[in-house]
Amino acid sequence: MSAASAASPASFPHRGMITLSIMLATIMQALDTTIANVALPHMQGSLQASQDQITWVLTSYIVASAIALPLTGWLCGHWGRRRVFIISVVGFTIASALCGLAGSLAEIVGARLLQGIFGAALVPLSQAVLLDINPREKVGQAMAIWGAGIMVGPILGPLLGGWLTENFDWRWVFFINLPVGLFALWGIARYLPESRPKGEKLDVFGFVTLSLAIGMLQMFLDRGEQLDWFDSWEIKLEAAAALVAFGFFVVHTWTVRGVSFLDRELLKDRNFVTGLLFAFIVGMILFATMALLPNFLQGLMGYPVIYTGQVTAPRGIGTMIAMILVGRLVQRYDVRAIMAVGFSLTAFSLWQMTRLTLQMDSTLIVMSGFIQGLGIGFTFVPLSTATFATLAPRLRNQGTPVFSLLRNIGSSVGISIVQALLTQGSSRAHAQLSYTVSPGNLGLPSLPPMMNPDTLGGLALLNAEVTRQGALIGYLNDFGIMMVITLAAIPLLLLIRSPKRAPVAGAAVEVPH
Repeated sequence: MSAASAASPASFPHRGMITLSIMLATIMQALDTTIANVALPHMQGSLQASQDQITWVLTSYIVASAIALPLTGWLCGHWGRRRVFIISVVGFTIASALCGLAGSLAEIVGARLLQGIFGAALVPLSQAVLLDINPREKVGQAMAIWGAGIMVGPILGPLLGGWLTENFDWRWVFFINLPVGLFALWGIARYLPESRPKGEKLDVFGFVTLSLAIGMLQMFLDRGEQLDWFDSWEIKLEAAAALVAFGFFVVHTWTVRGVSFLDRELLKDRNFVTGLLFAFIVGMILFATMALLPNFLQGLMGYPVIYTGQVTAPRGIGTMIAMILVGRLVQRYDVRAIMAVGFSLTAFSLWQMTRLTLQMDSTLIVMSGFIQGLGIGFTFVPLSTATFATLAPRLRNQGTPVFSLLRNIGSSVGISIVQALLTQGSSRAHAQLSYTVSPGNLGLPSLPPMMNPDTLGGLALLNAEVTRQGALIGYLNDFGIMMVITLAAIPLLLLIRSPKRAPVAGAAVEVPH
């Protein structure tokens, strides 16, 4: 067991500075998952890239981060957690500077690869540190702080990215990380104690097969929509490679003697395994909705980038409020009941979103986003608390990266599903509406003269409106499907064992094994 893990939480004298430093690093990494999205059109012009090429700025980061993430546990066991944290912050900050200085597409894609590699460890390491330095009765509040960082970061990323791009330059989307990274580095280097390296051997075959499976899965999910899924040989090969590599990894992990890349002890903890399932579901619901809404607001409602960020920001405010409250509630109430409230609020907000129209103002968007933020906050903090409540401290360095990995995969799967359903639903609705407004339909209501289908101009205007209405139906169907998935997850909460609450406030009690 590492020194840090073995130490009593009361033995950390600078808990506040440690928390501030590691959360700055976490927020910096979490912001970069979405902050660059709104700047892509500006990067495309500046770097003279095509639409397909510029998406590699996002894909390279996602794939590199997904492959490097599972390696976090072994790196900490081999070199020590503090050293890995420092190297990760330094590497991520330098890579951010290289992104801002990039003069070509190849340079920024390479820098984004480095960002993904060095940033992968920041989120799981921050969670493991907070679990170690806080007594059991404060774990809920610690997870609220951690959850606020990783959830609010992606929500506020488009708002901050849009503001920086609009008022300065797209390069400041990356330069903003420099002061944050330097302050985080100073705090971690000064206050975070080192864990004792155990010199663990690396299961090379397990790492290679899992990395290949994750990398191919991310490529499959990210490029599937662009290449029309299984109509493309590239997508077929990526899907096959992911399945074969994951099959080899499972068999190897199950049968290998000695050290395996994924510690089999993790799979013996029911709460941890169930928590992974819910991390996947929460990642899918949160990020899939976040991927749909900006495109809906800008593409159909005609909102500018800045205003889109403003009307979606209340989701982050709701998340912050919920996490402040739930950090205390987890010590008084059953975490399953709190999560049920969170899922119910999220489902209600998605039901509200199925009532969106193209003629409405932004009130319903703001209200549904705020309620969804509350729901996510009431779900994620008790989920994090319950997932690690019964996990042995020595397994946290391995467990936290797996938890983050399942959340990230859930988000990728969710985004791919809703985008595919959106395309299909919009096309189907367009065909149905086209039949309804065809000149041969005697029940066709009177149309404005400018939309007369007997003229080329009128036919073009009519088709444009049918396309808009068809896209609206596609979005509403997606929101409805996400609502059903959210409601279906509530009964699964019975699989979680509610962790015992600390008997004495302020006592430094270890999390039960």
